[in-house]
Amino acid sequence: MTTRTAASRAAARHPAPSGRAWGICRSGASGASGTSGASGASGASGASGASAPAAPQRLVPKPAPSRASRRVQCHAARSRQLALFPLFPLFPLFPLFPLFPLLLLLALSPLLAACNADSPRHQEDAAAPGVTDDAIHLASSLALTGHASYLGVQTLRGALSYIHHVNDTGGVHGRRILLTAVDDGYDPPRCLANTQRFLIEGDVFALFSYVGTPTTMRVLPLVEEARIPLVGMFTGANGLREPFNRYVFNVRASYYQETKAAVRHLVRDLGLTRIAVFYQYDAYGFDGLTGTEIALRELGLAPVARGSYVRGTTKVEEGLRRILAADAQAVVMVGTYEPSARFIRLAEQAGLRAVFHCLSFTGAEELARLLGNAPVNPVTMSQVVPPPRAKETPDLLAAAADYVQLLRRYFPDETPNTIGLEGYVNARILVEGLRRAGRDLTRASFVQALESLRDYPLGGSTYVSFSPESRQGMNQVYFTRLHDGQFELIRDFREVHPLPAPAPVAGQAAPTGQDSTAGQDSVPGPSPESAPDSASAPNPGRTPTLSGAEQSPRTDATPALSPAFPAFPSASSPTPGSAEARS
Repeated sequence: MTTRTAASRAAARHPAPSGRAWGICRSGASGASGTSGASGASGASGASGASAPAAPQRLVPKPAPSRASRRVQCHAARSRQLALFPLFPLFPLFPLFPLFPLLLLLALSPLLAACNADSPRHQEDAAAPGVTDDAIHLASSLALTGHASYLGVQTLRGALSYIHHVNDTGGVHGRRILLTAVDDGYDPPRCLANTQRFLIEGDVFALFSYVGTPTTMRVLPLVEEARIPLVGMFTGANGLREPFNRYVFNVRASYYQETKAAVRHLVRDLGLTRIAVFYQYDAYGFDGLTGTEIALRELGLAPVARGSYVRGTTKVEEGLRRILAADAQAVVMVGTYEPSARFIRLAEQAGLRAVFHCLSFTGAEELARLLGNAPVNPVTMSQVVPPPRAKETPDLLAAAADYVQLLRRYFPDETPNTIGLEGYVNARILVEGLRRAGRDLTRASFVQALESLRDYPLGGSTYVSFSPESRQGMNQVYFTRLHDGQFELIRDFREVHPLPAPAPVAGQAAPTGQDSTAGQDSVPGPSPESAPDSASAPNPGRTPTLSGAEQSPRTDATPALSPAFPAFPSASSPTPGSAEARS
C-alpha cells in the first residue's frame, strides 16, 4: 500500500495549472510549430515558456496534436477549469447573490457592444470613410471613351461645373468635394471592376454620376453589401427603383414613365396603333422594351414588331427588316445615338414612313448632329429635363440658366445640352444632401438628409422630393422634335404627323427599299423569310393618318390614365414640352 503525505494529498486535490494548457488557449504569436507558449510565443520546438512544469516522461510517446485538435483541447480545457473551479472561494460572496443579475449584465455589456459593432446601423454611424477635415471623396464609373463617350463626358462635365463652383466658394462646411472619375467604356465588367477598386482600395464616401443601365445595374450588389450611397445616375432603369434600395437615389424620371407618356401621345394624339420597338440587346433595351409593352397593353395594343442590335455595334439591319415587314406607323427606339441614327437613315431609304421616337438616354444633341436635316419623317425624343436654351425653359427649370453660365466658366469649349443639364441637377441634389447632413458627416446622416428633401426647388415648375419610402426625385417628362438640326420642345404633340407612304408611279414597281445610291447604308426590303416578331399582320393598304381631332381615338375606347401619370395638356391650353406633372 502506498503511503501519501499530506502535501501530496493536497497537491492531488488542487493541482497546479499547466502552463502548456494555458498557452494553447491564448491568442499570442506562435513560433515555428504554431503552438503558443505561456508567454504568448513559443520556440522552434513549440514548447511552452520556462515557467511551466516539466511534462512527465511517458514510455509510449503520443503524436503531436493537429491544429483542429488543439482548438478542441482549448475549449475542453476551459470547460474543465470551469467545472473544477473550487467552490470555497465563493462562500464569502453568498450575501451578494441577490445582485447577481446586475453583475451579470455589467459583465455582458462589453460583449453586447462588440456584437453590435458589426450591425449596419453602427457601421453607418461610425466615422465615414472618404471624409477628412477638408475634403469629401466621391467616385464615379462612366463611359469616357468608346461608342457612348459623349453621354459620359457630358454628364461628368455638367456635374463638375457645379462641383467646381461649390469648391471655389468655400466647399460644403469647409470641405472640398473631390470626384474621381474612371472610364468604363460603357462595359459592365469594367464598371464592376472599377467599383470594386473604389470600395477596396479607395477611401470613398459615396458613389456618384454613374452612366448607363447595364453598367449601373451590375454594381447594385456591391452597393447593398458595402452600404454606400449611390446618387444621381444617368439612367432611368426600373431595376434601380424596384425593389427598393435604401442607398440608391434616382433624381430623374424612369424609362417606364418615358415610354408610357410617349405611347399615349402616339396612340391618343396621333391615332397610331401599329407601333414597333427597336432596342439595344441588354438591360437598357429590355427595360425600354418592357415599358413600351406595358404601356401598349394598357391601351389594348401590342408591338407589331421587335427588332434589336448588339450594344457597341451599329449592325441594325436585321432589326430593321423585322420592323419594315410589319409596316409600323411608329418606332419606339431604345438605343444610343450612333445605331439610332443609322437605323433612321436606313429606314427612310427603305421607304418606311413612321414617327421615330427615342428615349432620353439616346443623346439628343449627338443624334441631331449625326442626322442633320436629312430625316423627312418626324424624329421625336422624350427628355427628363428641358433643352437648356429653349425659350420655355426658364418657366420649367430655372436652374438651367445657372448651368449654362457655369459650363461657360469651367468648360468654355462645351455647348450646353440636356445631358449636361441632367448631370448638373444631379450635382445640385448631391451637394444639398451634404449640406443638410452637417459638419459631422456620416453615410447615415447623408442618407437621412437626402430623405428630408421635400419639394426642393430648382426654379420654375421643377421640384425634387425624396422620402424614406421614395428614391425618385423628379417625375417630369418633356417631349422634343428634331427641327433644323436641333431638338425643340413640342407644345402640342398633335402637331407631329407621320408622312403618308409614297404612292407608286405609273409604270414602276412599288419601292422595295433598295437604293443603289445608298452605299453602305442600303438595306434590302422586307422578305417573307424575315418574319417580324409581330402581334398582327402588315397592313400595306393603310390610309394616311388624319390630322387634328379626327385622328385621336374615341375617349371611351381607351382606359383612364393612371394616377401616377397625370393627363396630358389639352389642345386648348398646351403646356410647353408636354411635361408630366410632378407627383
